[in-house]
Amino acid sequence: MNQCDFADLREPYEGSPLRRDDLAAHPMEQFHVWFTRVRAAGLGEPNAMVLATVEPRGVPRARTVLLKGYDRTGLRFFTNYRSRKGTALLENPNVSVVFPWHPVRCQVSVSGRAERLSDAENDAYFATRPRGSRIGAWASESQSSPVTDREELEERFRRCEDAWAEYAEIPRPDYWGGFRILPTEVEFWQGQADRMHDRFRYRLRSTERDGEGWEIERLSP
Repeated sequence: MNQCDFADLREPYEGSPLRRDDLAAHPMEQFHVWFTRVRAAGLGEPNAMVLATVEPRGVPRARTVLLKGYDRTGLRFFTNYRSRKGTALLENPNVSVVFPWHPVRCQVSVSGRAERLSDAENDAYFATRPRGSRIGAWASESQSSPVTDREELEERFRRCEDAWAEYAEIPRPDYWGGFRILPTEVEFWQGQADRMHDRFRYRLRSTERDGEGWEIERLSP
């Protein structure tokens, strides 16, 4: 195995600094500003996020999923509830995601708790998916379980395709749906020269007098 010279992989960071006055008061408003900018920059799949969950024996596990919506309450994504990540979240809702937007030298990290979306929300989103993706949801009922080979997967899809051939609409499987991540902490990271990166963290606070609100603090790089 050839050794890589990692020094050759170093990328310089340049650009205007991120200042406290640049930030919105609410983290999801700031997320919207950055997400809009990243989309305009033409990054491939800017909604790709690394999702980390805690498995039953306390072991962390991460994988990439796609963000499918957001608002002031949090982030939404969809999966098979019987999958490895689905069962982990239903047992332990503590979760973290990272948006690694490296080409534009910024990153967003979100920590919080995941809650299952309602059947109405799941049905509404499932209806927007392409027909092939809806069939794929039925074909992947046993997501994350071992499979013999590619041919077995394709045979499952063909069987489901035949089963739904005469139906104009394909219903959502009851094991398929989404989660909403309710943030308690959000960090915005922007690369700067000489590792003097800008980092700002939003933390949810709650008091009897003021209710919920967000405090913002700058972090050392």
